[in-house]
Amino acid sequence: MTLGAIWAQSLDRVIGDGQGMPWHIPEDLKHFKDITMGEPVIMGRKTWESLPERFRPLPGRENFVLSRQAAGAWSAGATIIRELPIDGWIMGGGEIYAATVADADVLEITIVDATFAEELGDRAVYAPEIPATFTLDEETDWQQGETHRFKFQRWVKIQPTA
Repeated sequence: MTLGAIWAQSLDRVIGDGQGMPWHIPEDLKHFKDITMGEPVIMGRKTWESLPERFRPLPGRENFVLSRQAAGAWSAGATIIRELPIDGWIMGGGEIYAATVADADVLEITIVDATFAEELGDRAVYAPEIPATFTLDEETDWQQGETHRFKFQRWVKIQPTA
């Protein structure tokens, strides 16, 4: 396993509103589960707290929460960490993605065929820009989801030539 980041974003790079995602695409949730099952997942405290309690911790995965806060009742089921581990799947939120995307080896991104920035205004949380050190490795055709069309992309870090 290497370090990866996984997220869904709208065409205008919105990943949520600080509480959740403004779409419901079961196929994306299945994709997330398929990619991360059996692997560590790494998230910030806000993302951890945004997960419905019945899904905390995410089953079948070791759950790490990157936080400056001490472990307590709020973190039951998760391991609190202060530094990014060597491997696992970064799963949000916006601040965590921005701070760690350059360290990732692979990005799994779901593109949602919609825009939300104007609607959400200052509540919008954004995906990071994809660093120039990544190249698009795989991309599916557009598929119709429950609420929006979507497609999956896999970006990999360009390995320097010797």
